Formats: sequence, C-alpha cells, structure tokens
Amino acid sequence: MQQLILKSLYVVARLQYPGLRKDLPYFVRDNYYCKLVQGRYLMQDYVLKKPYKVISYHGEFDQELRYVIPFAYWHYLNGTLQKTIGAQNTREFYFFSANHEERFEKRVWTESYAHYDVPNMTHSNSYSFRKWAQVPYKAHYRNDVFVYDKPLLVIANKYNIEWDQPPINYLDIPTLDRIIKACGANYQIVYNRPLPTQIVQDNSETLQLNEHAWLRETHPEVILMDDLYKQYHPSVVNNYNHLQLMVYANSDHFISMHGGTAALASCFGGTNIILSNPNWGMEHHFNEYENLFPRLSGAKILHARTREDILPFLGDHF
Repeated sequence: MQQLILKSLYVVARLQYPGLRKDLPYFVRDNYYCKLVQGRYLMQDYVLKKPYKVISYHGEFDQELRYVIPFAYWHYLNGTLQKTIGAQNTREFYFFSANHEERFEKRVWTESYAHYDVPNMTHSNSYSFRKWAQVPYKAHYRNDVFVYDKPLLVIANKYNIEWDQPPINYLDIPTLDRIIKACGANYQIVYNRPLPTQIVQDNSETLQLNEHAWLRETHPEVILMDDLYKQYHPSVVNNYNHLQLMVYANSDHFISMHGGTAALASCFGGTNIILSNPNWGMEHHFNEYENLFPRLSGAKILHARTREDILPFLGDHF
C-alpha cells in the first residue's frame, strides 16, 4: 500500500511542479507522504494531548536541525513529547526534552530515509510548518562567558568529502586571510572547524586543511574554537556541541558553509552568509535559503555562490 501511495504522490508532484528536474519530484513526493502520515496522530496531538511521542534520529546533522528538532520542540510545546533519542553529545540540542537518550555513536546518512513520521524529512518546495516550531537556542544559551570588547563574528568552516567528491564548499586560506583583514578591526573573530574527535561523524570524511596552525601564526587575534574547548571543557561546557551553542548564542554575525554548518549558524538570528555552490545540493532547486533557513531563527540569510561573493556581502552587511 505504501508503494502505491508513493507512486501516486510522485505523479501528483510531477503535475503540480512540471518545471522540476525529473529526479526532484521524488523529494516533493516524500514530503507529501510525511504529511499524510501525520493524520494517524490527530487524536493524540489535538484531542488527548498527553505525552506519547518518542522521536529517535541519528541521520545527517543538517536534517536534524532543519526538521527533527523543530518537530520535537513542537511536541514539547504541545505537551505530547515523551522522549527523544539521538547521537552522542546531542543533549544540549534537545535541552527542552526531559527525557533525552544519547544512544548512537555514529551518524548514518541513509537513516534519514526511514523518517516518514516526521512532517518534513527532505528537500521540498512544499514544507509543512504545522508541527514545526522555532527552537529558541539564542535565548536559552546566551551567556556572560563568551563576551568580548568587540561584537563576535563566527566563521564556521568545513573541509570534508561532499557527495563522494573532494571538498567543494569551504574557505581556503587565502579567502580566510581576506575575510580576517576585512573584518578584524570591527569584530572579534571566532574560527570554528570541529575536529573529527570533537563531533559525531557521518559518511563525510574530514580532511586536513592545516589552517589552525596558520591562524595561530598569522592571525593570533583570531580566537580558535578548538582553543576555547581546551580552556572551558569540562568546567563550563559539557562537550563541543555545548560550546558551539554558547558561543553562537552571543553572536549576530556568521559566515558558514553548505550543510549542517550553515543550518547551525542559521539558528541564532542575526546575519548568516552561507557559501553554497549552486551546482551541488538540492537547497538551490527549492529556494531553501529563502523559504526554510530564515525560519530557523529569523536570521537574515545571504547566499554566496562562490568565495568571491563573500567579500561584497561583508562590505554591505557587516
């Protein structure tokens, strides 16, 4: 029955969006089906309204921030959340969950395909925000620890395999140098690129960019998140994710990369410049930097398609 419904919804998606590339209606189809599945819970969610919902996830971090945690937070607000289950070091992301279990040691990107029970679970131009609530990370984690003489600018970089290809969306050292020289006088820059040992990995292998040593030598005024972790763990922060949440909560300015890096930086308001190559990823086809990412916190999202696009954005908005 499920396969028959999915095939029918694919036809509906093709008819409703005839201009989409032929493989893209599959994403729309899946989100249609996710909405249908929610019909099973009408009584529990809108009439009984007692804690029953158990939400378990260990797929891609990007999707967790975009779809799963806002769904869990909605259930928390609705009084229907019973338990959340996630990867290690995710408790702080689910701060609102009274019963959160850190069960999984590794993220599995294909695991996301099993989550038809979440209203939105993949790229689409037909998102449902009926059971989706903005998570107030900034208000919850704002603090007096990571406060400096100048306002914070977080550069959230990455350098890893993407779509089984060499790194695509990342800031190389020459670009980092230009950004720091352009913004260093007005901002306290915090540079963040987590090491493989600091976060739970998925299929995207992290590679060596060797920029940490370069930053320490060439731009000692830049604060490295890695150094903050060594300084404040475990006296102030429980894990690296907790550190990111606390630092990001004190910032209104971000430069981030396509994927989970961009999604996390979009959860704290302010302005987020996202480097995302339009030749890769589905966000571009569905205009998600306009219709989804701003909803994560009300952040202003600026889409840089190339590294060269970042500098004009800095001049105009930072």
